Amino acid sequence: MATVNKQRLKNLLLELVQIDSVSRKEREVAERLRRELESLGATCRYDRAGERVGGNTGNLICRISATKPGLAPLLLCAHMDTVVPGEGVKPIVEGDIIRTDGSTVLGGDDKSGCAVICEAVRQLHEQNIPHGPIDVVFTICEEVGLLGAKNLELDLFEAREGLVFDSDSPGLLFVRAPGAQTLMFKVMGYEAHAGMAPERGISAIKVASEAIAAMRLGRVDDETTANLGVIQGGRAINIVPNEVVVRGEARSRNPEKLAAQVNHMIDCFKSAVARATITIDGKQVGATLDYSADAQYQAMNIPEDAPIVRKVIEAARRTGRAVNTAATGGGCDANIFNHRGLTVANLGTGMRDIHTVREWLDVKDMVATAEVTVELMKLQAGL
Repeated sequence: MATVNKQRLKNLLLELVQIDSVSRKEREVAERLRRELESLGATCRYDRAGERVGGNTGNLICRISATKPGLAPLLLCAHMDTVVPGEGVKPIVEGDIIRTDGSTVLGGDDKSGCAVICEAVRQLHEQNIPHGPIDVVFTICEEVGLLGAKNLELDLFEAREGLVFDSDSPGLLFVRAPGAQTLMFKVMGYEAHAGMAPERGISAIKVASEAIAAMRLGRVDDETTANLGVIQGGRAINIVPNEVVVRGEARSRNPEKLAAQVNHMIDCFKSAVARATITIDGKQVGATLDYSADAQYQAMNIPEDAPIVRKVIEAARRTGRAVNTAATGGGCDANIFNHRGLTVANLGTGMRDIHTVREWLDVKDMVATAEVTVELMKLQAGL
């Protein structure tokens, strides 16, 4: 079994998380990763995804040429962007535990994946391990709608199966993930003076609150979740508000359940708006509703017996570890890749409390994932 250099892996992660790379501003970290892989003999290029999404760089695509001919290429992928607050990261190191200082996210999502890929490729180089072609893709704008993967130029690389490294437990291989839709509801009420004539107004905020109160949110069932995360409305405390905008999402691994949840959320707003009517000077006035529901990505469902799944499980066994298949409630680049005809599962790297200022990880988890990845590349080469 090939071992990895834990200290080097740790040092690279610490360097990467201190390079600012919030979505659409990934150029500096992309250049650092390009230098890393080019030093190992990779040929790297950028696609035009950045131009399409308003970013300062495209997806970074690198090819490590085969040293053993006749083998199918393998894809290794992680995303370079982080959520906010993600600038000025000051990691706190406590042995193998690396955490945020509480003022920003850490950025282990997904720079742990980037570092794991680099270390695994370096092991091929240092140990002179025969291997087939390796296509490495570092994507942009994953955190703002999987935009890098959606705009990735597939004709710039050959691999059609592989791994995304973008989840928590290194002992889990995620093969099922939800599809998602974003929702926007705009309620128009009728403004009035809140102190002198409140009965001549329709509060858009009150109407929206009635819709929300009737709605199934949070954990709907074991496959489905829903959330309303943004509310904007009102102009002043002494005006009955005539407009409020509510934004949210629904997710499910079951397409029928997703459609049903979206329709339920829409119906809650329609019903609340329909009830909101008043009579002013003999004329009936009612609230109105404008809404949209837009698909963000489709569900991922990789068969348990897919070759990439079997190989990852066997690679883990060779390292003395167990990797189990699982379902997740989060979407990632793998959702897009599978929808676009690839077979790509999601292997965990050990990131914890992601998207919060409490984020942390254990380098030992990254080591485990890197070692499984090296064994996977050896398996791919028939070793």
